[in-house]
Amino acid sequence: MGEQPPRFYSSAQVRELDRRAIEDYSIPAYTLMQRAASAAWKLLRERWPKARAIHVVAGPGNNGGDGYEVARLAKAAGIDARVWQIGPIGSGAASQAAGAWRSDGGATGDYSQGCLADAHVIVDSLLGIGVTRPVDGVYAAAVDEINARHAAGAGVLAIDLPSGLDAESGRVWGAGVRADITATFIGRKLGLHTGAGPVYAGQVVLDGLGVPDAVFERVEPLAVGLEPAELARFLPRRARGAHKGDFGHVLVVGGDEGMGGAVLMAARAALRVGAGLVSIATHPAHASALIAAQPELMGRGVRNAKELAPLMKRATVIALGPGLGMTDWGRELWAHVVAAEQPLVVDADALNWLAQNHQRRDNWVLTPHPGEAARLLGSNSAEIQMNRPSSIASIQEKFGGVVALKGAGTLVRGKRLAVCAHGNPGMAAGGMGDVLTGVIAGLLAQGLAFEDAARCGVLLHAISGDRAATVAERGLLPSDVIGALRHFANP
Repeated sequence: MGEQPPRFYSSAQVRELDRRAIEDYSIPAYTLMQRAASAAWKLLRERWPKARAIHVVAGPGNNGGDGYEVARLAKAAGIDARVWQIGPIGSGAASQAAGAWRSDGGATGDYSQGCLADAHVIVDSLLGIGVTRPVDGVYAAAVDEINARHAAGAGVLAIDLPSGLDAESGRVWGAGVRADITATFIGRKLGLHTGAGPVYAGQVVLDGLGVPDAVFERVEPLAVGLEPAELARFLPRRARGAHKGDFGHVLVVGGDEGMGGAVLMAARAALRVGAGLVSIATHPAHASALIAAQPELMGRGVRNAKELAPLMKRATVIALGPGLGMTDWGRELWAHVVAAEQPLVVDADALNWLAQNHQRRDNWVLTPHPGEAARLLGSNSAEIQMNRPSSIASIQEKFGGVVALKGAGTLVRGKRLAVCAHGNPGMAAGGMGDVLTGVIAGLLAQGLAFEDAARCGVLLHAISGDRAATVAERGLLPSDVIGALRHFANP
């Protein structure tokens, strides 16, 4: 495991990396700009080899300068290239790029509505990582026109970051460009991979621009990426003499009347990632049906906390919440479980009970989706999504433990922040969260630390979803993901 996990940075950190490359390692800013343009031009030609009209929308600063350099490369290749400028181009490398474009005979026009009508491909070099407030005025008009042309069939390549997207949080500042490809440079921006980032960025391609590795020293990334290579470190080959007692006992508590499927999916997922024993404690109305559906499970129907207590004594880890419900039955079981000292994975209605009955502890993993996160923080889903890194930090500060904030670009926060760029839209289906709960609980039962179990669990869940989606995304079921888990749980 010598390979470093991917590192993700904030806009301020990326600016510092740029500064180091320029000042400490004597790489001229214009040289970096030319390298960035060359990388972006290569992507553009690969994606749209037949494009004959390329329009660049350039803003102030170096992002606009990158666009001018792309236009120069297009013109040199004999392609009709046009640049539409918004605001002053600025000084330094950007001014140098604009001057080189004019010296090559390139023409620059002021952006006006309708000027992109003939574009086969639009290059968005408008705002880059510089946006810190809602996009308005002529900038918003340009973003809207780029998106309208995109919807009509034009390709869109974003330089470094789609205009309007926040580099750190993944929020969109009022209006945002929807790109087919984003060519990003030097350091990965976290906002491209969480929140609205995956929707607006399209395919993200990083080019390091040849800066030395030393540029990154002493710049602690905002987050690290979760990648399959990490799994082997935490899920080694089992000893030949191993027995079920070596791999823990998961108890899944939940499944009020009509919601037995949730507890069954969580329990199946715990089995498929290798927990030695898995039991369920569920509503008596369907307990026997669940055991019949998965005979490897143990458990029983419980009417109250008194009947739950003996089952808890045998458990290594308790997964609390799938299908738990918000009735008196669920509240009584919730209160009894959280009063105990056993390690917990807390999801679904157990999080809703937690929002009403604030507790803080270190030995649990909380797995909210944005709606549940909003209830935990007394907020709303839109506010959670506007700044997911800040939201997950607030949840951890308030409730302790390790937190996994689900959604596109799931975030995991323990001692440090991690982001999972795997997964797909087919996983937007009821029951996927129950599977994740069971996966994390099954890993905890096998001895992984809380943060390791959460990180591995989120990753296993996502890449299993991707494997299951090779057939198709629409119609993907949680049971399809469960079926793929075993392949990746044995790296």
